[in-house]
Amino acid sequence: MTREHQLPQFEGRVLSTLNEDGSRRWLCPNPSPGVFHWWRGVVGWLLIIVFAALPWIRIDGRPAVLLDVVRREFTLFGTTFRPTDTLLLALLFLTFFLLIFLATAVLGRVWCGWVCPQTVYMEFLYRPLERVFLGKCWGGRRKSAAIWRRVLMWLTFLVISAHLANTFLAYFVGTDELVEWTRHSPFNHPTPFIIFVVTTALMMFDFCFFREQLCTLVCPYGRFQSALLDRASLIVGYDAARGEPRGKKRRGGNDEALGDCIDCRMCVSTCPTGIDIRDGLQLECIHCAQCIDACDAIMDKIDRPRGLIRYSTQDVLENTVRRKLRWRLLIYPMLLGVVATSLVTMLVIRQSADVVALRTQIAPFSVLEDGRVQNILRLRIDNRGEELRIYTLSAVDGDDLHIPVNPVEVPAIDSQTVVVLAHSDPEDYRRGRRRIRIRVADGVDFDREFEFDLLGPLGTIPIRGGAR
Repeated sequence: MTREHQLPQFEGRVLSTLNEDGSRRWLCPNPSPGVFHWWRGVVGWLLIIVFAALPWIRIDGRPAVLLDVVRREFTLFGTTFRPTDTLLLALLFLTFFLLIFLATAVLGRVWCGWVCPQTVYMEFLYRPLERVFLGKCWGGRRKSAAIWRRVLMWLTFLVISAHLANTFLAYFVGTDELVEWTRHSPFNHPTPFIIFVVTTALMMFDFCFFREQLCTLVCPYGRFQSALLDRASLIVGYDAARGEPRGKKRRGGNDEALGDCIDCRMCVSTCPTGIDIRDGLQLECIHCAQCIDACDAIMDKIDRPRGLIRYSTQDVLENTVRRKLRWRLLIYPMLLGVVATSLVTMLVIRQSADVVALRTQIAPFSVLEDGRVQNILRLRIDNRGEELRIYTLSAVDGDDLHIPVNPVEVPAIDSQTVVVLAHSDPEDYRRGRRRIRIRVADGVDFDREFEFDLLGPLGTIPIRGGAR
């Protein structure tokens, strides 16, 4: 192998989750009780309770959140979005992402450290339980602990993962169906049971093995921060001007040659992603503030002011504050206001039903024996209301319409397909097209006219040896 084709040699650890020889580095962060850890625990457990309870909450008789992928229906807090509401769904997701962008620009990675389910369940459920079963030195006792401790720990993780899998599936199939599956033998519903087993296995793999690697290797959010953050965004940072040069200090010491950092490495040992915050802003940092609590406790012990590691900005930490306009704090709120206003407006003016023409698999038109042209329309009526509605279809301009089933009953939050036969004279077509209007009304609050294009002949149609 030539010198030009030799692979570069790296010294030290490339990733925080890998050893220098490429083997997995198991992270065993020590908990650092403090103000931020306490508040993160409060927020985390509130989110865990909400996540577990939300599928069981009913609004107008329907789940608060139900993402029915099979039926292509998404229910969010009393509002059901159907396939015809593509624009509404797009605006909803765009609003969510703009909120994330704005929150990141102002508060940094607050989502990762405080709200993300991966962080919440890992730091406030799985790792605390691991410490309970394996003791204080749980990191080094993963393999050396008593067998009964390890077996009990894995059984507990399995039960918790199964519960998380069931809760996760409840968002997609609903609690009613989930209860029915639980009450009957898995042989009665093998496919859902296989999905449950696979989901449970993925939960176990993630929280018991893959862990922080999901944040550092898989999740793209950390890599987006270079575009979402600027030097005035809030981050967790180390005040190098105050802390350097590092060195051991004693209580009440007055050594002017050393900074406040005593190089105790408590900020490293408590980090859930295994980084050293003193190396500056890194994509692995999830802004959990564990290093802040750890460092503040050390500063208290050596009679130094808190805040050596703190929430701040790059400009403040590097003493490069410049007064300039942060355009993203103008652009993001403006875009968010436009999108959110459009979403709310469309939700307010959205009517209780919609009518959509479906494609047909047959010829667009046919000629009857009397020379008239017949078109077949397939109309889908979507009932967005919470009760059964009866819809009546009629021609607005006196067209000859034949509707085998009219009126048509449509259950709540459901749809029905109606076949409409339209008979027309060939002269009614202009360049092979004509337009008809159909009125659809339910006698309650929905009464609209819809226009549909019909295809027909381009020229005359001979009838009994003549032309019409």
